[in-house]
Amino acid sequence: MSVLVGKKAPDFTASAIMPNNEIDDNFNLHSYIKGRIGILFFYPLDFTFVCPSEIIAFANRIKDFQERGAEIIGISVDSKYTHLAWKNTEVKKGGIGNIQYPLVSDLTKQIAREYDVLTGDAVALRGTFLIDQQGFVRHQLVNDLPLGRNVEETIRMIDALKFFQENGEVCPANWNKGKKGMKASSKGVAEYLEHHAEVL
Repeated sequence: MSVLVGKKAPDFTASAIMPNNEIDDNFNLHSYIKGRIGILFFYPLDFTFVCPSEIIAFANRIKDFQERGAEIIGISVDSKYTHLAWKNTEVKKGGIGNIQYPLVSDLTKQIAREYDVLTGDAVALRGTFLIDQQGFVRHQLVNDLPLGRNVEETIRMIDALKFFQENGEVCPANWNKGKKGMKASSKGVAEYLEHHAEVL
């Protein structure tokens, strides 16, 4: 599997269902997130099992992402019409409701191939990619199909990136927003461990 961390996120133009349910056949990743943080997450298929729980979990936290200057983008190998039908299906009937972030159609599976999350030449694994304001991948996590991802962890990684960008300090193990960072030097790590090693 390719490691994209530190590399420019593969750009793409594809069809997407937008928050207002309009179809954008020229949705472009880099244009959409330009100057902001992007969370691009792949999921296997519409109208399945773990997937709606993840999509709704991201939707339920959308304000938390927006407050951090982050845009969420979901993507699967389904058609734009299937995406729209799923949005128009009530949650209590297995749908996802009117989620307020784009769902991209990767019908050719080319985008999943470029991000190296395609499995069995059929569907995408549960890949999550954190893309910074300059379009570089700063974090990636890929789950197997039965294993739903943790949206809180995605938010934590955005907080870690922003902390580093704003303070120039690195984030040690188990770091959460509000905790101390570490100066990236021998002295910095020694000072940090002196006070925090026992609680790591």
